[in-house]
Amino acid sequence: MSRMHNPAHPGEVLREFIPQSMTVTATAQRLGISRVMLSRVLNGRSAMTADMAIRVALLTRTTPESWLANQMQWDLWQSGRKPKPGVEPLQRAA
Repeated sequence: MSRMHNPAHPGEVLREFIPQSMTVTATAQRLGISRVMLSRVLNGRSAMTADMAIRVALLTRTTPESWLANQMQWDLWQSGRKPKPGVEPLQRAA
């Protein structure tokens, strides 16, 4: 795995898009999700799912792929900081 910096959680990125004058409740209503669900994503406690990525992309005029790629980078970086599991590689057939 390449050495990358600590990527921002998608929720942290999403915070940059939401106007300061807009509440979490109002944003959640616009997305069609619960306030709790949005709060969990914004605070980095829940992942950006495919469904959420579609909703957020529509809200922010971005792409769902960009949000899912951000989530994948964050997940890989977090996992890469843990000790590697003892997995024995498969042997190639001759």
